[in-house]
Amino acid sequence: MSIAIIGAGNVGMALGQALTRRGETVVFGVPEPQKYAAAVAALGERARLTTTHDAIAVSDLVILAVPHAATAGIAQSVTDWQGRVLVDATNPLAPGLAGLTLGTTTSGAEVLAQQARGARVVKAFNSTGAENMADAAYAGGLPMMPVCGDDAEARQRVMALATLIGFEAVDMGPLMVARYLEPFAMTWIHLAFRQGMGRRFAFGLLRRG
Repeated sequence: MSIAIIGAGNVGMALGQALTRRGETVVFGVPEPQKYAAAVAALGERARLTTTHDAIAVSDLVILAVPHAATAGIAQSVTDWQGRVLVDATNPLAPGLAGLTLGTTTSGAEVLAQQARGARVVKAFNSTGAENMADAAYAGGLPMMPVCGDDAEARQRVMALATLIGFEAVDMGPLMVARYLEPFAMTWIHLAFRQGMGRRFAFGLLRRG
């Protein structure tokens, strides 16, 4: 599997760190590669850096780890995504983390699927903080990572990546479930910042008997 991460901010670098540490090769795509050369080089030989366009061109699974406002431009910059798996790790956050700009009857992921012609869009890696994606280890068990998308095979590929980096991947079914997962991300944000719990916590599953 050839993996591109579009964006080299907190989430992109955390996912890149987790994936390369477990033997995956990742290409980062950014508008100005020179700005991130040192950070990507620090991840080692399994990480390389290029432009957004070139990273997409050489990969069959692409993770969008950019601000939500940038997703439309990236999606529409590709005439035909040719069946690539496009992972939406973003949330349509309002300014000041005041809430979401989309919801109830649609989601950021569903809008992205309309914009990215020929892509198999999967929602994942949006519901917890970058610290957990860089290191998902907790003494009490595995943190959960909900994953949804209309294409079952694409969904399973993304769940395998989530499992690889230490999460308990949860198959949430079709992409419309992103209408619930994006507000779920706001729950984490609220607890981390408004309630003062800090960024280093995660949700897990409790199974009885």
